[in-house]
Amino acid sequence: MTDRIRRVGVVGAGTMGAGIAQIIAGNGIEVAFVEVDEAAVETGRERIRNALDRDVRRERLSPDDAEAIADRITGSPDWSVLAGADLVIEAVPEQLALKQRAFEQIDAVVGRDTIIATNTSSLPVMDIAVHASRPNRVLGFHFFNPAPVMKLIELVRTVVTDESVVDTARSFAESIGKSPVVVGDRRGFIANQLLFPYLNQAVELVESGYATKEDVDAAMRFGAGLPMGPIALVDLVGLDTMVGIMDAIHSQFDDPRFAPRPILKQLVEAGYRGRKSGRGFYTYQRPGSTRFAESETEREPADPGSIASWGRVGVVGTGTMATGIAEVCARTGHDVVVRGRSPAKADAVVAGVGASLQRMVDKGRLDGGDREETLARITSTDAFDDLAGCDLVIEAVAEDLDVKREVFAELADVLDEDCVLATTTSSLPVIACAMVTDRPERVVGLHFFNPAAVMQLVEVVPTVRTDPAVVEAARAFVDQVGKVGVLAGDRAGFIVNALLFPYLNDAIKMLDSHYATAEEIDTAMKLGCGYPMGPFELLDIVGLDVSLAIIDRLHAEFREPSYAAAPLLRHMVHAGFSGRKAGRGFHVHES
Repeated sequence: MTDRIRRVGVVGAGTMGAGIAQIIAGNGIEVAFVEVDEAAVETGRERIRNALDRDVRRERLSPDDAEAIADRITGSPDWSVLAGADLVIEAVPEQLALKQRAFEQIDAVVGRDTIIATNTSSLPVMDIAVHASRPNRVLGFHFFNPAPVMKLIELVRTVVTDESVVDTARSFAESIGKSPVVVGDRRGFIANQLLFPYLNQAVELVESGYATKEDVDAAMRFGAGLPMGPIALVDLVGLDTMVGIMDAIHSQFDDPRFAPRPILKQLVEAGYRGRKSGRGFYTYQRPGSTRFAESETEREPADPGSIASWGRVGVVGTGTMATGIAEVCARTGHDVVVRGRSPAKADAVVAGVGASLQRMVDKGRLDGGDREETLARITSTDAFDDLAGCDLVIEAVAEDLDVKREVFAELADVLDEDCVLATTTSSLPVIACAMVTDRPERVVGLHFFNPAAVMQLVEVVPTVRTDPAVVEAARAFVDQVGKVGVLAGDRAGFIVNALLFPYLNDAIKMLDSHYATAEEIDTAMKLGCGYPMGPFELLDIVGLDVSLAIIDRLHAEFREPSYAAAPLLRHMVHAGFSGRKAGRGFHVHES
């Protein structure tokens, strides 16, 4: 029985197959690939040579190393070139019948002990495996694109895959510098099953006119720390590819969130398949380019003249968010009045800002004199009356609608009639706060992200009553304090939380189904999708109790059955496992 991979066959030398051949040959292993004819073989060779040449130009490889890698790769239209391979990886297009025919031809030429793998991203591996005479020697071997760069491999075992085959595949994946996770034969596996509903929902936000593609992408990059916004990622994946994968996953789970949004199929029909065709949701300079065409312009910046007279900002609240907002405003030249429920609590905000600024001084990021000037701009009080004369007052109290409405009612009695009132709510209706005042036209949501002094995003949330001039002023203020502003409508979750928390909830449901461990899911999303942290790492940081509250609000507003909080999340919160702050969430945290 083969327990070491010395020679590998690859079927198909398209983008994925060529990348797989390159990464394996780069680790000193002989590779033979098969294509449909000599022209396709030469195209495959050219694709590999071009990739190696790019690596030489970028000084990732020496010319000698690139030549050695190319010498270890042979190509042929003759299937017999696969004879003698210890492992054959099928990488033909994502069509079940095509993959089944490829397996029949592979099976006809390889030895009894050869492991046969499919690189499918969404098709049932068992449906492919039964077209080999020894399905116990078959598994899924899902590389991520680009294969030479992406570290994740999802190893997909079927109900008949031998454990020794899985062990050999895992060892081989590690030997070529990859991080494998082993999962069961479920369409979409880990990464695509969690990624594609999120992408589809982002498309729905744009399709419905709720937010622009630019705002959706900026929100997830700056608010969730993702390397690429979801709409740009759809263009990169390819709209036709996304439709195919989602249709395949939908056929198994019958979940409407896996049904591609109509605009996706419309764009594909129009020939707008994403970057590769030069146009998808965005228009690119040419097919395959990463650069947008000149016609793709961002929204015009807000008019700074709309807040030229603003100088004094009020902050209501004494928690982490209020402290961060006070720091942001004071550092950008505003006089700030912090109102707390007691003088001591309000003073603690000023002390908190001082400590934050001192850390910056200690790291050489701020001058000591600037620290003192910034602190001098902040005053504290426990009286609402001291907020009179403010041009903008930002409420940052607890995420409780009754508490917020009480604050807004108090503010309406003391503020000048032209003062703008803002709430930092992350999921509550802004209009509910506005309507307890005598000036709903001057109320807007300004959703900062925690820690406010660090996070760049602010979601600007007008209500159906907000004066357009107030929206313009709010956008100008966000620009003035050095943040990235996006516009979102007044509905639960706005952009970031509406996209982020259903994804987190799906990850918990996947864990609860025993399909994969928390560590495997975290690894898959970090290495397969480039996320800065896995869903369970993020849940523990946000807090499971906070996450449950947001998911419950989303479910209450949208009434989508799939938005119902995962029972495991509710059980964890009831058990006191609320995340890092409690020392235990989905992971255990040492104090």
